[in-house]
Amino acid sequence: MGDKENELMELRRRLATLTEEARRNEDAWQRAHEREMSLLEAGGLGELLERLTDGLRASYKLATATLVLADPEHEIRHLLLAQGRHTDEYPDVLFVDSVHSLAPQLATGRPWLGAFVRADHELLFPANLQLRTVALLPLARGRYLIGSVNLGSDERERFVPELATDFLRHLAGIAAYCLESAVNRSRLIRSGFTDVLTGWHNRRYLLSRLHEELARCRRDRTPLTCLMIDVDHFKRINDRLGHLPGDDVLRQVARRIEDEVRGSDVAARYGGEEFVILLPGTGRDAGGLLAERIRRAVADETFAITGHAGEPLSVTVSIGVAEHRSAPDGEDLKVAGERLIARADLALYEAKGGGRNAVAHAP
Repeated sequence: MGDKENELMELRRRLATLTEEARRNEDAWQRAHEREMSLLEAGGLGELLERLTDGLRASYKLATATLVLADPEHEIRHLLLAQGRHTDEYPDVLFVDSVHSLAPQLATGRPWLGAFVRADHELLFPANLQLRTVALLPLARGRYLIGSVNLGSDERERFVPELATDFLRHLAGIAAYCLESAVNRSRLIRSGFTDVLTGWHNRRYLLSRLHEELARCRRDRTPLTCLMIDVDHFKRINDRLGHLPGDDVLRQVARRIEDEVRGSDVAARYGGEEFVILLPGTGRDAGGLLAERIRRAVADETFAITGHAGEPLSVTVSIGVAEHRSAPDGEDLKVAGERLIARADLALYEAKGGGRNAVAHAP
């Protein structure tokens, strides 16, 4: 075989190699594009969290993928709760006060690939997995580190420092942008469901969640209890002290109630001086015990009113308790919700008719 033929064969081999490399790069680019579009098309904050964990784990065929979020004021967690989502639905999402202290490699602000070292990385991967290599992708917006996406593999050569990180850097940028956008959208949605005076959810939000909780009640065959709470003689407080001190009373009542309810309960200002608490998975007796704790929390300590120089004010509440049990699948949930609220309201009037500062139960 002559030199020219050898040279031609070598050129063909190089061309084949370059063609195969170009094909692999094209495939990698296409997969990266699909991952990024999946994040950009997420329908909300909860769905985005799922795609940044389970979605990336499945797409990259990894042992695990976790997401760390800086949430020092618990705002993101509250936004999820406002949407009826609970943090235990996202076991691979870690909410922390600060991201910087979790792993030394995150401080660089750039993707880091290398061997899994338990002492350095176990806070990012709390599940007891046999990882070999990891990729840590800091998520930054401006000068602030808002979180990190953490990819873990049980393959020794999967994430090594020699690999190019262009795709991962771009993925981190898209993820950070999507998180910021989803949180901002959730804030806007929540603002339409928030009572400005107390910071609680409003009646519109309550009615939306009531439908969801009744559906859950039907699906899981669990009870749902409703507490209707009314501030006793509130008109007298307004007439005697004025509306600004009256607003202060409502804010303080809301805080005392909030101290007694669970994070999974649904609390809303129903209107005027009325508040409603929905207690998922809670029956009438347990709901009555909570109602009694709320009654005592309001009545046992006087209220110091801003701008009012007189004696501290004694305030009480009356509470009606009603329970909804799971019903046949054909039941109209809107009708069931209206019936539950009406029964709690009737019990409330019974408590007020009996002298106020009391708890009454619907039959």
